[in-house]
Amino acid sequence: MMFTRAIVRTPAPSLVKGISSADLGPVDFERALQQHADYVLALEALGLAVTVLDAEEAYPDSTFVEDVALIFGATGIVTNPGALSRNGETISIRPALLEHFSSLSYISPPGTLDGGDVMSTGDCVYVGLSSRTNRSGAEQLGVHLQKIGLELVVVEMKEMLHLKTGVNYLDQGNLLVTGEFVEAPVWKGFNRTTVVRDEAYAANSVWINGSVLVPAGFPQTTSAIEQLGYQVVVVDTSEFQKLDGGLSCLSLRF
Repeated sequence: MMFTRAIVRTPAPSLVKGISSADLGPVDFERALQQHADYVLALEALGLAVTVLDAEEAYPDSTFVEDVALIFGATGIVTNPGALSRNGETISIRPALLEHFSSLSYISPPGTLDGGDVMSTGDCVYVGLSSRTNRSGAEQLGVHLQKIGLELVVVEMKEMLHLKTGVNYLDQGNLLVTGEFVEAPVWKGFNRTTVVRDEAYAANSVWINGSVLVPAGFPQTTSAIEQLGYQVVVVDTSEFQKLDGGLSCLSLRF
């Protein structure tokens, strides 16, 4: 599937107070703004028309738009994030989605679902059960997907914050895997490229129209992806890494 559009949200100054389990030091907001602008330029260079939403000071993590919505073809789904502090983000994302979709589906309490726990390989969608996504949320997603002919596979998780923290689909059967997903039987049948533990952050690399966005500073992973035949586009997201945010988290691509 080729992407033509993306939605992103400009980081707010409150970003420095975002949720984090990382121990990588304080966020440099000005540097984060520049990195976000460079990320948008990279998306545009790959052929995407990018809608840039205004910053939301009330929601420090709101730049991670992937967690609050899912897009499958002509279907838009608003999630219900597992972190209570992020629930309000689902309200402000709706107008942007309704610019492209005539109606939206929703994940409702008691279900919780973060978009970072959802990975599509085309006909099949994988959802990880994590501290942010519960079984009710996964089951609701399954109902929505069944209506459009997509299969849902639930993945049990023990270590990762999000499913896509540790596994990401490129295309043509190629997966990047790290940590608990390296030997996971659920990925049997895929061509798995293991991301070494020291470069685990780079497992969250993003395929876009034949190229792969890769975070800066991870040469082994960059080389491995190039050896798979992809053009690599390196983007620095070090400030977002401090908030457990990866490349996929920063945009909705469709």
